[in-house]
Amino acid sequence: MPHPAPHLAKPPYDWGAVLALMQRSFATMDGRIDPPSSLSSLTTDALSRAEVWVVGPPPIACMVLTPHPGALYIGKLAVSPDHRHKGLARALIDTAAERARSLSLPRLTLQTRIELTENHATFRALGFVEVARTAHPGYARPTTLRFERPI
Repeated sequence: MPHPAPHLAKPPYDWGAVLALMQRSFATMDGRIDPPSSLSSLTTDALSRAEVWVVGPPPIACMVLTPHPGALYIGKLAVSPDHRHKGLARALIDTAAERARSLSLPRLTLQTRIELTENHATFRALGFVEVARTAHPGYARPTTLRFERPI
């Protein structure tokens, strides 16, 4: 039986709880990725100024959306570890696709670290294809994969 559609919370959010969700969700990356995640420098103030979509309350999944020329960028997609495998990432990606359509943007883009092979598999299963490998400043090797999905 499919998981029911999640309830998307309406702003204003409990930004501290949203940031804590991201930190819990991304904790498995500690020690696995190099360089470390930019999440360590993310603040509740910065979140409050972004376009954030949250499943909850309390927040159990979220994403940050940023319109770019020709695409809607999905950043900091997070699902609470105890709510994974229930269709929440798919529901958020579907929401991002609806948002991209409303902005007349033809595709979704996102990035994931090269070491996080489980994320690569998840995004491929959600219709994304790898389009580029890039390196953080100061790195000679690729550190990030960029994925796209047409709308």
